[in-house]
Amino acid sequence: MQRLRHSPDRYWLLLPLLAAALYCLGLDSFYAPTNGDEMVYIHLARMTSESGHWLPLQSEIHGMRNTKPPLLIWQAMVAGDWGRLWHLWALRIPSVLYTLCTALGGVGYFTYRLGGARLRTACVAVTLYLLYFSTFRYGRVYLTSAPETFWLALPMWWLLDYRLRYPKLAVQIQPWHFGIFGIVFGLGAAYKSFALLAPAAAAWWLAALWSEPTLRWNTLRRLTVGMGASVLLGLAIFASWFLLDPDPQAVWQEFVVSENAGKMTSSQGYWYNALYGTYPLWPQLFSYPINAGLLAFQTLGFMAWSVYQATWQRGLRNVHPAVRVLLVWLLLWLVVFCIPSQRSERYVIPAMPALAIAMALAWERIPRIWSLACVWICVPAVVILARIAWFIGTLEVAAFGWALAATAVASLGLVGALWVLARPRHLRSAGLLACLCLYACFYLMVAPLDGEKADFAISAKQELQGKQIAVPNGFTGQFEAYRFVFPGAAIAPYDAEGRNTGERYPEMPADARLNRLLNEFDAVVWRDEGTPLSCLPNCRILAQRWHVRSRHKDGDVTLNNIWYPDQWLFNREWLLSRTE
Repeated sequence: MQRLRHSPDRYWLLLPLLAAALYCLGLDSFYAPTNGDEMVYIHLARMTSESGHWLPLQSEIHGMRNTKPPLLIWQAMVAGDWGRLWHLWALRIPSVLYTLCTALGGVGYFTYRLGGARLRTACVAVTLYLLYFSTFRYGRVYLTSAPETFWLALPMWWLLDYRLRYPKLAVQIQPWHFGIFGIVFGLGAAYKSFALLAPAAAAWWLAALWSEPTLRWNTLRRLTVGMGASVLLGLAIFASWFLLDPDPQAVWQEFVVSENAGKMTSSQGYWYNALYGTYPLWPQLFSYPINAGLLAFQTLGFMAWSVYQATWQRGLRNVHPAVRVLLVWLLLWLVVFCIPSQRSERYVIPAMPALAIAMALAWERIPRIWSLACVWICVPAVVILARIAWFIGTLEVAAFGWALAATAVASLGLVGALWVLARPRHLRSAGLLACLCLYACFYLMVAPLDGEKADFAISAKQELQGKQIAVPNGFTGQFEAYRFVFPGAAIAPYDAEGRNTGERYPEMPADARLNRLLNEFDAVVWRDEGTPLSCLPNCRILAQRWHVRSRHKDGDVTLNNIWYPDQWLFNREWLLSRTE
């Protein structure tokens, strides 16, 4: 890849196109990077669909019925055609569409205009946004930040457009604009929480004021009143949940009090928790690099360069009004979500589009050393993924070509890493390419595990149609995944790791527990614990498959065994039934 300022634009189009293609692959995979709660909300959507009503939301999981607003659940119900098209890809595709609309229609378009109509700068911005790990993890699966990011960004896009067209004029905004802002604020809040109205409205208000050429009292009053009306309208749209739900008291207690107000308090005391507690303040200050994932070093480099420019160079007086909008967008979301007692870097994800634009505009001025760090972080990660893919190829669960393809992609990433040693001027583009190779290698690694050869035998599944099956539930709601494995069967969870006391005899020894489950259910999915099956010969093995462990304990993975994934990543899942 040629130097950024000399490369033909058509070559740079490959980066966002390849990144977008990765978002469309593996949408039906159980191994797609996701939030651990995704299956919880798929469970809510399925149960509510089966009820035949939009409200109230339904759940069999205690305390998890009204922890998200209904718009998120309704999206899955509509995408899954009320249970008639209940596949992971159908539930996840709306998130991909939201993400690509934000990336192309927002990030790419406004970077193109801010960057002097340079296509390659827009391509860098879109690629950065799609390669941020927060976007890759939460922008292509069901439980995602893509919808609220899309809706809450729309008023900021309007302000950016205005400042690009009229940088020296006061904001001329009509009352109906604030009405539209209120509607989109309400839609964004109805996907996640009414709490998002605070950073979204505050960011727009302060960005509009700071980008004014001359701030006047009439402008301040007009923008304050208008944005206040937008917030009230957005809050009214969100509050319609209480009017439509047959059990508003449960909504208030479970969502407002427990899910939201509970995050503002701490038994340790606010300041103790902020400094030393479970959710301390200092990691929150690095939310943007954390969300960037593999691009964290370039993000840190951009932040350091920005601080240097603001303090030692030109300061902020000569900053273009549109760039001021981006800066306020980033800072307000960070500051607001430093306030709650329960902090998480995920809360600033709706501001990641602004980060992608700002980084792309400064891309050639970020010191290359930060991209070198990114490349060399990707190298061992790509090697390990290639090794796991090669091991999976030996399990005879898919064509060996998958392992070869993963190895080829990993080799491409390694060649790129070595190439930049000889041609350091290509470091920045090599960092993006290394991230692309890593994500592609991950997809190629897990793809065989979703195939028929890696699953339970079809004959065994057909035999269990309409039967009761006990399945392991290592984390809240994970049993819901087995409904995609055994369609038409009745699924009952049991605690697989002794974490949820009371879920079907966790206090029993493993052999006694297995025998009791076999007596109570038509079949049991049991995970290999490294010992022979204790139920034999009184049980029958219907089928087996490989299980990928996702929750490791301290000491499970070490430098001594990391090259041998069979020791820490894989074990067997047995499908068992009692002998007649």
